[in-house]
Amino acid sequence: MANKRNGLANKIVLITGGSTGLGEQIAYEAAKQGAIVVVSARRMDLLAEVKKKCANYSGKAAYAYAMDVSDPEEIQTVIETIHQEVGAVDILVNNAGFGHFEEALTFKMSVAENMFRVNVLGMMYVTQLVAIQMAEKRQGHIINVASQGGKMATPKSSIYSATKFAVIGYSNALRLELKPLNVFVTTVNPGPIETNFFDIADESGKYLEKVGSMVLNSTVVAKRVVALMGTSKRELNLPYSMEIAGKLYYLFPKVGDFLALNLFNNK
Repeated sequence: MANKRNGLANKIVLITGGSTGLGEQIAYEAAKQGAIVVVSARRMDLLAEVKKKCANYSGKAAYAYAMDVSDPEEIQTVIETIHQEVGAVDILVNNAGFGHFEEALTFKMSVAENMFRVNVLGMMYVTQLVAIQMAEKRQGHIINVASQGGKMATPKSSIYSATKFAVIGYSNALRLELKPLNVFVTTVNPGPIETNFFDIADESGKYLEKVGSMVLNSTVVAKRVVALMGTSKRELNLPYSMEIAGKLYYLFPKVGDFLALNLFNNK
C-alpha cells in the first residue's frame, strides 16, 4: 500500500454488509478491477447472487459467507474460515450497519443496544481480527463506512449519529496506531444514499424525497470508495454540500446547530 493507488488485481477484498445497497455495489466495482471479492451478510440467498456476479465481473473466484456482525463468536469463526479458505485479507470494508430515525425520548433502548452491537462493536470485532493479519504482513487497508451523521447530528438521529461518531473516533485513533505497520485506515462519510437502508431507518418513507438533490447514487459512491482502495486517504466525504456544512459545524458551532436544526432537519 502507498499514497498512490495500487492495482486491485488479485487483492482479497472483504466487504461486510455486502448483500445489498452500497456494500453490494462496492463488491461489483472491486470485482471489475480484478479483486478477489469476499462478501458477508446475514442472508446467504442474497449473497449467493452477489458472489455469482462478482465472479463474472472479475473472472476469478468470489466468496460469500453468512455472518451476523452482532455475534462476536460468529465473527471469529467466519474470519478464521476466510483466512483459511481464501487467504489474508488485503482490504476490509466495514459496511454493515443500520439506522432508525426517532426522537431520543421515545427510542426503544433495545433497538439502540442492537444498533451499537452492529454499527460499532461488530465493526470493532471484525477490524481487530483482520487488522492482526494485516499487521503481521505489514500491509493492508481498512475502510470504515461511517456517515455525515457522525460529523453533524440532526434531530431524530441521536442514536444513529452516536454510533457513527463512535466509528469515526475509533477509526481516527486506529489510523495512528496502524500507520507504523503500513496499514491504512479510511473513513467514508456519505450523506443519504438511495438504498434499502431507509426501509428501516425512515418509517415515514418521505425522507429521501425531502432531501432531494443531496441524495447520492450507490453506484457512484461505490466507484469513489473503490478508487481510494490501496491509498492512505484519510476520509471521503459526500456530498460536497454536507462536507462544507460539517466543517462549519466545528468552526462555528452555533451556525452548525442552526443548519442542523433547519437546513438538514428533514426526518
